[in-house]
Amino acid sequence: MKDLTGKAAVITGGASGIGKAMARAMIGQGMEVMIADVEGERLHQAAAELGCAAQVTDVTDAQAVTALADAAAARFGQVDLLCNNAGVGPMAPLGQLTLNDWRWMIDVNLWGVIHGITAFLPLLRANPNGAHVVNTASMAALMPVPGLVAYCATKYAVIGLSEAMAEDFAAEGLDIGVTIVCPGPVRTDLGNSTRNRPAALAGGLQDVLLEDSVQFEDSPINWQDADDTAAQVVRAIRAGDHYVITHPDMIAPVKARHQAIEAAFAAEEARR
Repeated sequence: MKDLTGKAAVITGGASGIGKAMARAMIGQGMEVMIADVEGERLHQAAAELGCAAQVTDVTDAQAVTALADAAAARFGQVDLLCNNAGVGPMAPLGQLTLNDWRWMIDVNLWGVIHGITAFLPLLRANPNGAHVVNTASMAALMPVPGLVAYCATKYAVIGLSEAMAEDFAAEGLDIGVTIVCPGPVRTDLGNSTRNRPAALAGGLQDVLLEDSVQFEDSPINWQDADDTAAQVVRAIRAGDHYVITHPDMIAPVKARHQAIEAAFAAEEARR
């Protein structure tokens, strides 16, 4: 999708952070944009600021996401780009996690993506010009992170889903690109996620600022602005890139994980 002018994009989690920055960047590329978010007032403020369409949407609700797809189709006629970006990121050690914690994290971070794909896939497949899907994962989808067991589980799943989905599209001969965004420390409101947590799913997960987390207790944080991340996403869409990596300086633990997996393969091969 080299030319974005006049194309239509739908972005979940679009009222703040990376979602809002992506909307701003895509509007700057001449795209028509609809942002969606569970926070109605904040969403409409963002839409007024950006000059785009908006629809209040809880991505954990399949019917709400289907309604979002219907609204986008009615407004734009077709959808060229879907950004499954909504997510939450509170922290807790494994021993403090309750089933409610797991349900809420999975509902937003994984089911939100599944609902988006399911609701929008017919529109993307029907687009005669091809289409593109952007799924927001995390650097915590590429490495284990202490205190983020539930978050890692959902974001690892988003990586696997996205990679396999791209293979399915290719096998069918569909012109639908897939980009996976793996943000490291990007300045967003992810550290204030529990503001939207349903009361019925109360548990042990707590909002923790990244600078106060175990991961960065002994090292400074190389923060990136959300607008810079959005610019990377736009470049990736236009180039057809599969991954957006915001922090290449964080490669060491990713390499260590991959090397451990490769070593396990080699050890088993040596035993045969």
